[in-house]
Amino acid sequence: MKSWIEFWNSEHSIYVNERHKALHAEAVARDIARHIPGPDAVVLDHGCGEALYAENVASRCGRLILCEAAPNICVALAERLGSHRNVDVVEPMGVEQMPDGTLDLVVVNSVLQYLSRDMLEALLSTWRVKLKPQGRLVIADVIPPNVSPIRDATALLTFAARGGFLTAAFAGLVRTALSDYGKIRKQLGFSMYAEPEFVALLARHGLAAERVHPNFGHNQARKTFAAKRA
Repeated sequence: MKSWIEFWNSEHSIYVNERHKALHAEAVARDIARHIPGPDAVVLDHGCGEALYAENVASRCGRLILCEAAPNICVALAERLGSHRNVDVVEPMGVEQMPDGTLDLVVVNSVLQYLSRDMLEALLSTWRVKLKPQGRLVIADVIPPNVSPIRDATALLTFAARGGFLTAAFAGLVRTALSDYGKIRKQLGFSMYAEPEFVALLARHGLAAERVHPNFGHNQARKTFAAKRA
C-alpha cells in the first residue's frame, strides 16, 4: 500500500473485536459532545472514519457533516446515515466547497498522524475560513514525539482491561503488528508534534490554540488542542 487512505479504504481489523469498536465509539461520542456549543450547532467531523457514534452526536447538534477521504467508507456512511435529516456525508472536496463562515465546530480526531505536514497546513487554512467568527477547531489524538508504540499498546491494554476484552486486545496487538497497518506504519511513519511546535503552527495559520483535557479516547499520552480564529 502506498498511502494511509489506501489502507483505510481496504478491509482492515484495527479494532480487536466488536466490543472494542463499540466502547471506542461511545467514548468518542462523549468527547465530541463536550465541545458542541449548543443544540443548533453546525459540526464538521473531518476524517470521521466509520463514525459509529454519528447518530449520538447528531442528536446533540443542529447539523452534523461527516467528511471522509476513503471512498468505500464514504459510500457506507451515506448508506447507513442517509435517512438522518441532519447528517450529511461529504468527501474533502465537499468541505472546500462550503461557504466560508459556516461551521460552529470542526472536530479532527486521530487524523493528524496520517497527514504530511503539507497536507495538514492546507487543511488548517481550509478549516479556519470555514469556521464562524466564534467557531472552534478541536484537534484530538495528536501524538507527541516521545510517545512510543509500546506506550500506545499499554494504553489499549488498560482500556481493554476496564472494558472486558483484554484477551482479545493481546491477540489484536499481535495481529495488527503483522498486518498491513504495521507494515505501512513502518514504511510511512506517523506525523508527530510537540506541544509548542503545534501551537505555533496553528498560530501561523491564524488560529489561537491551547491544549485541553482530556484527550479523546483512551490514550491520554496523546493530546487534544482547541483553537479559535485569531
